[in-house]
Amino acid sequence: MVPMESSDIIALKPPIWVNRPKELQRIIANLASYPTLAVDTESNSLHAYQEQVCLIQFSTPDEDYLIDPLAIDDLSALGPIFANPSIEKVFHAAEYDLICLKRDFGFKFTNLFDTMAAGRILGKSAVGLGAMLEEAFGLQLDKRYQRANWGQRPLPQALLAYARLDTHYLIALRDRLYRELIDQERWPIAEEDFRRMTSVNGHSSENGNRDNLWRISGAQDLEPRQAAVLYELVAFRDRQARLANVPAFKILGNEALLAIAQACPLHQESLDKLREITPRQAERYGSGLLRAVAVGMTAEPPQRPPGRPRDDKFVLRLEKLRLWRKHKAQGMGVESDVILPRDLLHILAERRPTCQEDLAEILETTPWRLEHFGEEILKILA
Repeated sequence: MVPMESSDIIALKPPIWVNRPKELQRIIANLASYPTLAVDTESNSLHAYQEQVCLIQFSTPDEDYLIDPLAIDDLSALGPIFANPSIEKVFHAAEYDLICLKRDFGFKFTNLFDTMAAGRILGKSAVGLGAMLEEAFGLQLDKRYQRANWGQRPLPQALLAYARLDTHYLIALRDRLYRELIDQERWPIAEEDFRRMTSVNGHSSENGNRDNLWRISGAQDLEPRQAAVLYELVAFRDRQARLANVPAFKILGNEALLAIAQACPLHQESLDKLREITPRQAERYGSGLLRAVAVGMTAEPPQRPPGRPRDDKFVLRLEKLRLWRKHKAQGMGVESDVILPRDLLHILAERRPTCQEDLAEILETTPWRLEHFGEEILKILA
């Protein structure tokens, strides 16, 4: 194996740092001249209340570019590159990058290649970037900076070196995976999944407690009064996180909020006894938490989100489809959702198509799966 140590990084041509509009305009024409580009982003989700893209990396076969969105107000010039169907954009684990780029800049995407998705379709057991580069090229990347604060400026040289390596080898990895997909006759599956990725939702989730309340594990089991308390606790945590400009979990974890809502303490002594709360948290936020409990005790309970009406026939159809999918996946040596994505599985169980036309409407975005699995699916649902 060849560990990527400092001597190896020095041997690479230095990446091009882009933090001025004129510099961005100069590289746009160069980027647009290549049929394939490697892309990655770095965000500050672990270090800020409102997450944002803090770095965009591009690699061509000749250069590595590090673009600073915090220094350049207008990145719209990148839009035509992402939307150009003649330029293939290579990501690793594209979904999160696409969500962030759509959310922050409104970009639209066509012609993607996701190396992690390709690895899953090929049945590889380890599909992290480091593992795939090690398998393909014998490279060992240093991943110690995965949780770094990408919003800091200036970025240390070690972070810049780390960021460029996330895209530097992606095109070569893409070429290797593409050949494997062709050889194993799985390229049509990859094409379908890459196309589906372009429609990922980039809208920001609301920070309001109405959205976040029911996402906490165990919230659905609370009594109405406890749910009202949890509602106020989530709102309090959100305000504190906004003021401190840190992610909400760095104020108090979900387990702590749930424990407070279950106990509904009205005095500091009762709050201090909860093992889910550290002494420091109890001291720092105690008065605010107790006020939130008091407000919740007299407030109108929040409305629970509507659940899917239990339909035994739907559950049976879903289970049959899952068993069929699992069997198919074992035969191909892949994870079950490679055979049929989860969203399509649920739609099929819910709508229960009875003819080829209805099935084709549901599987419109996955024509290969329709052709190869359509008859079996209809038989299962009959």
